Amino acid sequence: MKEKIKHNAFLIGVVTLIVALDRWSKLWITHKMAVGESFSPIGFLGDFFKIIHWRNTGAAFGLFQNANVPLLVISLLIAVAVLFYYQVIKPKDWMAKLSLSLIFAGAVGNIIDRIKFGYVVDFLSFGRFPVFNVADSAVTIGVILMALNYLLEERKLLPTKNEAQNDEEIEESLPDKAIEDVVYKLEDTE
Repeated sequence: MKEKIKHNAFLIGVVTLIVALDRWSKLWITHKMAVGESFSPIGFLGDFFKIIHWRNTGAAFGLFQNANVPLLVISLLIAVAVLFYYQVIKPKDWMAKLSLSLIFAGAVGNIIDRIKFGYVVDFLSFGRFPVFNVADSAVTIGVILMALNYLLEERKLLPTKNEAQNDEEIEESLPDKAIEDVVYKLEDTE
């Protein structure tokens, strides 16, 4: 029970931190800048990196514009699925815990916007890449960590899988060996 509390405390801590940072940054943008207004905070980067107040009624990369309600439903379903999956992972699997916590936190941050405003507030712009926010960044980092964790777990299991495959090959060849043993025994008795 104590382990489960620590397990969920990690999730709550990460989600609280990310959602607080996401809410604060979005509030700052909405109170300090008009929609469409932008500035370049790092001079030598020029227009490559800008802070811009943007309203996104769609999904990532500008897909599915004006589909707030279906995207809200999908986001809620994904958030619930992530929350349930978090409960079944091993408490000592820190990378899986962090990745799922980041994905859940990002989903919550954008769900709050979709419910409150009917759109998501975005403000980070790099070159020609679509404008995004802290919640989007958390989801992206979480997915990358999840993929990395999966690859590392597969790599750990690879020697075990190879050993199992070799054992299967040996077992498959055993009937042949058994036949050979019977033939040799028959030859010896003659």
